[in-house]
Amino acid sequence: MILNDRQRRAFAIALAAMAGFVDSVGFLSADGYFVSFMSGNTTRLGVALGTAPTHALVPALLIIGFITGVTGGALVSERAGVLRKPAVLAFVTLLLLAASLARAFDHHVLMMGCLVLAMGALNNTFQRDGEVTVGLTYMTGALVKLGIGLAGQISGKRQGRWTSWAQLWMGLLAGAVLGAFLQDRLPMACLWIASAWGTLMVAIAFKVPSES
Repeated sequence: MILNDRQRRAFAIALAAMAGFVDSVGFLSADGYFVSFMSGNTTRLGVALGTAPTHALVPALLIIGFITGVTGGALVSERAGVLRKPAVLAFVTLLLLAASLARAFDHHVLMMGCLVLAMGALNNTFQRDGEVTVGLTYMTGALVKLGIGLAGQISGKRQGRWTSWAQLWMGLLAGAVLGAFLQDRLPMACLWIASAWGTLMVAIAFKVPSES
């Protein structure tokens, strides 16, 4: 299990925090739409289709953009081989830089497009045999595993397995809090901060061992 390795776990938590940061900035910039939480956008799409179909375009485009980002990140991952992590994160960081420039020049739609592509691509960071092993921009699965781990802890069958998933969730939460705080006070700086964060993660990624 990847999160049992301390180095990979710390790296995953830092990336989840970055995802929370970006999603929080995107959420506050887009009237309650998400750039990484597609379950929320799917619910908004369903509500729009059921009540006001003319409002369905935005969540639909965000979902399509996210899938496109995942696909692009997967292609980068396949071609990068053992350098998968830094290659994927470099791709993500370039998209974050593009989003930063788009915001600086007041191109809101382009900014949101780059953000959702980046968050989709980010989920390719941790892979084994072509399968994503740790989702970084969505926490429902992590919370399910946390609950199952707690059950194992209570029953005495499994000890301590829930803590890694709790840490991953708290990383995303902490990033979201920081993103909201800075978006409220330094809105033009937020995405540059995210880009710098991504650049740092690229450098660290060279030192994190591959899963396969």
